[in-house]
Amino acid sequence: MSYISPKVQDKFDTLSADLKAVILERGESINTIHDLIRVLEDIVKENEK
Repeated sequence: MSYISPKVQDKFDTLSADLKAVILERGESINTIHDLIRVLEDIVKENEK
């Protein structure tokens, strides 16, 4: 189950619905902006393959 910290919720909410869904499907805990950036980078890398 994914967790989005209230500290980064406002940034998370600016993402597209599709991207938010992909992030939530991953089951990651996102506590900081750095966690969010890492997850986004991972998604980009996976889609480049």
